[in-house]
Amino acid sequence: MRFLQTPALCRLMLICVCLVNPVFAQQDYTTSASIFPNVIRPYEPRHVPAPNMANSSRVNQLIEDGKLMLSLNDALTLALENNLDLVIARYNLPIADTDILRTKSGAATRGVNTGIVQNTPGGGVGSIGNSGIAGGGAGGTSAASGGAGTGAAGIVSSTLGVGPPLDSFDPIFSSSLGIQHTQTPEANTVFTGVPALAQNTGSANFTYTQGFTSGTLLSITLDNSRITSNSIRTFLVPQLNANYLIQLRQHVLQGLGFAPNRRYIMIARNNREIVDVAFRQQIIFTVTQIENLYWNLVSAYEDLTAKQRALALAQQLEANNRRQLQVGTLAQIDVVNAQAQVASAQQDVIISQTTLQLQELLMKNAITKHENNPALAAAAVVPTDRLQLPTVEPVEPIQDLIQEALQRRPELAQARIDLTNRRISEQSARNAMLPALDLVANYGGASLAGNLNPNYAPLGGGSVPTVPSSGFTDAFTSLSQNPTYFVGFNINIPIKNRAAQADQIRSELEYRQAEVHVQQLQNQIGIDVRNSQFTVQQNRARVDAATQQREYAAQVLDAEQKKLAQGLSTTFNVLQDMSNLATAENNLVAATAAYAQSKLQLQVVTGRTLDDLGISIADAETGNVNHAPHVPGLQPAAPVQPAQPVQGVQQNPQH
Repeated sequence: MRFLQTPALCRLMLICVCLVNPVFAQQDYTTSASIFPNVIRPYEPRHVPAPNMANSSRVNQLIEDGKLMLSLNDALTLALENNLDLVIARYNLPIADTDILRTKSGAATRGVNTGIVQNTPGGGVGSIGNSGIAGGGAGGTSAASGGAGTGAAGIVSSTLGVGPPLDSFDPIFSSSLGIQHTQTPEANTVFTGVPALAQNTGSANFTYTQGFTSGTLLSITLDNSRITSNSIRTFLVPQLNANYLIQLRQHVLQGLGFAPNRRYIMIARNNREIVDVAFRQQIIFTVTQIENLYWNLVSAYEDLTAKQRALALAQQLEANNRRQLQVGTLAQIDVVNAQAQVASAQQDVIISQTTLQLQELLMKNAITKHENNPALAAAAVVPTDRLQLPTVEPVEPIQDLIQEALQRRPELAQARIDLTNRRISEQSARNAMLPALDLVANYGGASLAGNLNPNYAPLGGGSVPTVPSSGFTDAFTSLSQNPTYFVGFNINIPIKNRAAQADQIRSELEYRQAEVHVQQLQNQIGIDVRNSQFTVQQNRARVDAATQQREYAAQVLDAEQKKLAQGLSTTFNVLQDMSNLATAENNLVAATAAYAQSKLQLQVVTGRTLDDLGISIADAETGNVNHAPHVPGLQPAAPVQPAQPVQGVQQNPQH
């Protein structure tokens, strides 16, 4: 991650990543393949290993007697290792690295995925800034940062990255090698001395070009040719030509300086920071989703236990009424009422069992990559943790919570980095408005060599001069004897400059818009924190009230049963009190689940989730957990005697 500033620590983490996760045991994608010692390495594709779709071994270690004994810490650990949303989001990190490599060549960024992947069903998480909605990019993420977004009228392109055109920062070597033969009939033989001119030409031309981030372009050209012909007027056969030219071009107005020419590199590096923060946000979302799923599972488990207790009480009442009917102390209608209560309780148990089965399925889907293991598919999930209520609910000053949230919330950090990118683009757009004025200069030389044509006949007669024979070596050594040079300016002035004006205005408008968006996020964070704190206080009051109501309902039922045994009450009163107790237990289960989830939401809106749970970002990036999360405020579940399943209901279905 970018917050690790120690080079030695960064290198050590990179080595650990490569060792523990073969998928990411690959070269750094921010650097190009070295041309030494393998010169063809930059032209060979790099192989990305296939994803590891096997569940971590920790899953099998938690199965005991056909049951998956799952604590909340284990659930979070398994999610960090196996959750497919995290697996998908994990690829965004090296994808962002490829943009850095691309921009080092002078090419534009392709954008990065920064949205939250939400393909795991169940355990809905409240809004996390503006990223609470799944996007439509690769892997279910949002549109690329700095890329194109979809507007009401179609595709809307952003001015992010706009500016003067860039040269290629990658050196480019080009060459033209060839042999040509031509034979041309001559209407006038005065200048060639032959009726048909036959000529053979061999050429070997080379060019090296490279741009620099200062706005400089270097070009070196070396042209060579060898020409033979049957012309008797040609002095040298073969005729050897060699010339070179070194050219420099420097932007003076538009494109001058490092800032406009390095804008893609700076934006790509900032986008990498955005992806780091977005991945942290993905972890927060996923672990919060897992916690919600866990408490939903606990609620379903507790609800089934309460429904089974209610069924047992109803069955006991029915049995007692039957005995009293036999001795003549109760009427038949009391037995019928008790039977109706048993049937209603059986229906409630069936509904609770199927709800629990669904929650088990959702949990196993969230913490594993697949359920192809028959033992895992058949295992019932037993939550082993329960929420431990503090004696007094801590209340922190709201302003302290808001300030903490403004420092920690990942979506606000993303917006601020994006604002920096907008500022870079706005400055580049201003530079692009200037006329294109370039200082150009070149220096070169030319030479000629060859052998005297043995058939040479000067036009008009005369003696043939004597010249020494020479080759390409002589041509190259004499290049400096015939210098050529040029210094000047090239200027290109668009008369109205409307396109550049529009881009500059739009880039500044988008920058101002981004400023407002940052302020809006800050305001929303303040509302989220206040609302979450209020919700925690309200839900804690609900839990306390529901606990007292359940205790009161249990005492009332116990007293009414004793009165019925003494003939001082009626079956109707007992049934009514049993219904009140079942309602009170349902309310307590719902209130406890709401309280647990409101505590989670307060962690989310303040940005404390990862710190409070002790989750390592490095572990989440590799998918190999070496430091298990530790959720505070938990206690072991009290042992519960399993009730007999209702006739016709499957307790632990085969998934």
